Formats: sequence, structure tokens, C-alpha cells
Amino acid sequence: MTASNFILIGMPGSGKSTIGVILAKKSSRDFIDIDVLIQSHEHRSLQDIVDNDGYMTLRDIEEKWVLTLDCENTVIATGGSVVYSERSMNHLASLGSIIFLDVDLANLEKRITDYDQRGIARRPDQSFSELFEERSELYRRYSQITIACDDLNQEVICAEILSRMA
Repeated sequence: MTASNFILIGMPGSGKSTIGVILAKKSSRDFIDIDVLIQSHEHRSLQDIVDNDGYMTLRDIEEKWVLTLDCENTVIATGGSVVYSERSMNHLASLGSIIFLDVDLANLEKRITDYDQRGIARRPDQSFSELFEERSELYRRYSQITIACDDLNQEVICAEILSRMA
């Protein structure tokens, strides 16, 4: 299998799902949203999983579904917590290029108004800024390409990704 997939990683609110759909259209690729995949196969929302089974269960479920991926010519929007699983990240790296949609904390805080109801795999006592600090290092570690998205619109972000993947 060729590494023809674009794998988007980043914080909740960084635009992985939205950019993913546009990028898939512009690059004539399929699109998989891991959060949607989880919800459709588990028959419940991410928040329901976190509320009833805990955030670590959501991370385990996410890893399980990521490890089943066997696709090509696809844009994959991962869940924000995928970077906690080295197995998942190694598998994704074998499938394609990992692209970090880097958005600063201030912009993310403007976008995320439903932090406590969004189904984010985090410790119950963890603030959004603490989560941001914890994950930022992991996103940078695993990404092959980083796109600084703060001052760019969706079309420009997609164009930047496509130019860097050419």
C-alpha cells in the first residue's frame, strides 16, 4: 500500500473535520472522521462514553478503531487524543503523512464554547489550557508537516497542505 493518505491531527477546535472535508474534495480523496466512526460503531456520543465509562475508555476505543484503518487515497481527521497512543500514531504514519493543524490557545478558546460537553478525552479536573500544553508537545512530536492555521482561512489551509504534499 502506498502512503497516499493525509492524516490530520490537532486540538479540538483546530478544524480537523472541516478542513478534512474540504481537503478530500480538493484532492479527490475519501474522507474518514474518526470521531464519527467511533460514534457510529459504538452507537453513542463521545460525551456519553466519557460520562459513563471514563476518558481512558474513550482513548482505548479510539485506538481500537484507528488500528483497524486500512485505506488509501483518504483524508483522515483524527480525534484530538489520538496522540496519546504510540501504536495509533505509528499505524497512522504507516498509512500516510501526518499533518498538524496548529492553532494557538486563544483562538481555540474562542472556538470551543462547549468544553465540558464536547466528548474530549481528558481528566475531569483538567482545564483546556492544561490540555493544550500537554498535547502540543505530542502533536509536534508525531507530525511530519505543521500548518500554522491562526491567520489562515480554510481554503488557504487546504492549499498550503496540497502544496506541501506535492
